[in-house]
Amino acid sequence: MKKMDLKSQLRSLVLGADTQVPLLNGEHVTAINFDNAATTPPFFSVMKEINNFAPWYSSIHRGTGYKSVLSSNLFEEGREAIKEFVKAGSQDVVIYTKNTTEAINILAYSLWQINKEQVILSTEMEHLANDLPWRDKFTVDYIAVDDYGQLSLTDLEDKLLRYKGRVKLVAVAGASNVTGYINPIYKIARLAHKHGAKILVDGAQLVPHAPVDMKPYDSPEHLDYLAFSGHKMYAPFDIGALIGPKETFVQGKPIYQGGGDVRLVSHQFIEWSDPPAKNEAGTPNVMGVVALMTAMKTINSIGMDVIADYEKYLITYAIEGLKTIPGLELYCCHRKNEERVSLISFNVEGLHNDLLAQILSDEAGISVRNGLFCAHPYVEKLLKLSAEDLDYCHHHHEVSFPGLVRISFGLYNNLQEIDIFLETLKNISKNKNYYKKNYKERGPR
Repeated sequence: MKKMDLKSQLRSLVLGADTQVPLLNGEHVTAINFDNAATTPPFFSVMKEINNFAPWYSSIHRGTGYKSVLSSNLFEEGREAIKEFVKAGSQDVVIYTKNTTEAINILAYSLWQINKEQVILSTEMEHLANDLPWRDKFTVDYIAVDDYGQLSLTDLEDKLLRYKGRVKLVAVAGASNVTGYINPIYKIARLAHKHGAKILVDGAQLVPHAPVDMKPYDSPEHLDYLAFSGHKMYAPFDIGALIGPKETFVQGKPIYQGGGDVRLVSHQFIEWSDPPAKNEAGTPNVMGVVALMTAMKTINSIGMDVIADYEKYLITYAIEGLKTIPGLELYCCHRKNEERVSLISFNVEGLHNDLLAQILSDEAGISVRNGLFCAHPYVEKLLKLSAEDLDYCHHHHEVSFPGLVRISFGLYNNLQEIDIFLETLKNISKNKNYYKKNYKERGPR
C-alpha cells in the first residue's frame, strides 16, 4: 500500500482528527495533535462499539440475567483477546487495571509479599511508573544509560553479576517516552534469565506502535511480565492490562480489598479468589474492556507492521526537518535508522520549553508535550542538570523547571501536519526575541 493511500485511510479511523480549535488571534484551524505518547484520541470503531454494547451493559459475575451473563462472557473474552494480541502463554493471567501505572504497582506489591529481600533492577530512562513503585519495597539499582540516552547492556550484565543472584526482576521500558528509543527487550530477557531473574516490560509506549511477542515460557527471550494502557492505543475508558504467570499473584493479599476479590469471608477468615479475580476488587470496567478489544481488533485489521512502518516514515521525516532549524537541539538522535517509536524531544535555544509549547498551540493549534514527562531522572540526565540545579528547583517552587518539548505521532498523523509544524518552528526560531517579549510563560508545572 502506498504511503499517500495509507495516510487518508488511517486518518479516517480516528475520531476528532479534523476538529477545529481556536488560535490566540481568534481564527480557527484544524488541530494538530502531536501528543499521542500521552493519550491518543479514540477510534471511530471503539466509540461505535461502546454505543452498540451500552444497551447490554450489566453487572459482571454478579447476576444470572441475560445481560449480566452476556457482559460477563465478553469481559472474560477480553483476556483471551489481549493474550493473543501480545502472544502471551497459557500459564499467564491477564489482570485488568486502570492503566500501566496501576499494573506495575500491583506487580510490585505482589512481588514484595513473596520476597522482600530481592533486588530490582530498573533503569535510568524509566517513566516514574516503573521506578517509584519499587523504591519503598526493595533494594533498587538502576541500569545506566550512555551519553546518547541509550541503555547500557554492559552495565546491566555487570549489575546482574555484582548482585550474585539476588536480582529477581529487571524492570525496563519497551520504549522511552522521552527519546522514543526502543530497548532490546529480548536481549535483556536473555541476560536476565541467564542470571536467574525475570523481566517486566513497561509496554505503554511500545505496544501501541510495534509488534510485541511475549514468546513461549521455554524461550530464553520470554517476557515474564508485560503492562500497557488502552488510552495510548485509541481505547479510552480507563483500561489497562498486567500479564504474567498466575503463580505470582496466588500468594499474599491483593493490593485492593473488597467485593469481587474473595471467594468466602467470615469474621474468622478471608478466602481470596484465584487470580486474576483476586486482583480486581470492585465493579469491573467492562466498558473499558469493550474499548480495548475493539481497538486491538482495529489495529489487527490494519496490521501492526504496517503501523510501525508508517510511523517510522513519519518520525524519520520529522527528524530530518528538525535538523535544519537553527538553534534547535534534538535529544538522543545521533545516528540514522535508530530503533525508535514515533516520538522525539528537543529544545530551541533561548526559549523555555513552557513558552515554546504555548506558542505552538496559540499560533498554529499544535499540541505537544513539554516538561519532564514523568521521567524526571532521565530528562535531568539528558539536560546535564547538576545536584545543585535540582536542589535549587526543589526549594524554589516559583522556578520554571528546565525540560524538553516532545512530539509524538499516532497512526493518523501525516506529512502535511509535520510540514506545518516545521514551518511554525522555523518562524518561532527566527523571531525568538519577539516571542520572549510578547508572551508570558505559564510557569512551573
